[in-house]
Amino acid sequence: MIDVIINPTAGNGRAKAAGEQIGQILLQRGIDRRVHISNRPYHATELAKEAAAAGSDTVLSVGGDGTAYEIACGLMNTDTALGIIPAGTGNDFVKALHTPRDPLGALDYILAHPARTIDTGLVNERLFLNCCGVGFDVMVLDYSLKAKKYVKGLLPYLYGVIRTIFTYKPVHVTYTLDSNERVEEDVLLLSVANGQYIGGGIPIAPMAQVDDGLFDVVVVQAIPRRKIPFYLPGLMKGKVAAFSITRHYRCQCVKLAASSGRMNIDGEVIPLEEAAFTVTQAALRIHW
Repeated sequence: MIDVIINPTAGNGRAKAAGEQIGQILLQRGIDRRVHISNRPYHATELAKEAAAAGSDTVLSVGGDGTAYEIACGLMNTDTALGIIPAGTGNDFVKALHTPRDPLGALDYILAHPARTIDTGLVNERLFLNCCGVGFDVMVLDYSLKAKKYVKGLLPYLYGVIRTIFTYKPVHVTYTLDSNERVEEDVLLLSVANGQYIGGGIPIAPMAQVDDGLFDVVVVQAIPRRKIPFYLPGLMKGKVAAFSITRHYRCQCVKLAASSGRMNIDGEVIPLEEAAFTVTQAALRIHW
């Protein structure tokens, strides 16, 4: 049995159309399926829990990263697998799974790939799948959220990047990786990554693997605002680790405090001054 959970507002309605089409395709192929519509915050989590309790083999998330996150919350530590159909705006986490961007191509990919386990993260006991952090990306998200009302895909994030260049101020952070010594410095950004991409496709941690039991922590030192544009092409091409101002670490635990008092948690900006990040190995079954 496959349960299909659709977020009808994701992708400016694109998810609703894709979900209905996928439901019909599964029916035509003789695959037992149930189709559900998520109509309020965390309704998808409730639906996923019910599907797992009913013995569903797979729950398909038809929406964006937020929909996949909500469904993952309902499937953690169960035998029911998650399949992600990218039909939202950013669709960042699914890129680390090599799932096709086209919803129908993604369906074929999911059906052809048996479920395997991946790691997830906890930030102050809250689940996250992809990337968290402080600094530049938080301001980009603030601006891109406004732009999403008018444009799709990577464009809102590019708009956010351009606006942030002119307004950004470094963030003072204090962090500890595993049991190492505490570090205190000003940064352009600090990302704690399980996945690889943020901001609609920016490869902030292209070296990260979702099943290696480790976070990839990317720290970019603070630089004058006028120099930021010179680093953007390399950032977009996945060369952030090669910058002289970048340090890359792998670890299982991170303790982080930031002067900004705001953090990016899987694409959602949350008021948070201090956070403890821990890896949960092999916590979620997913088709990839």
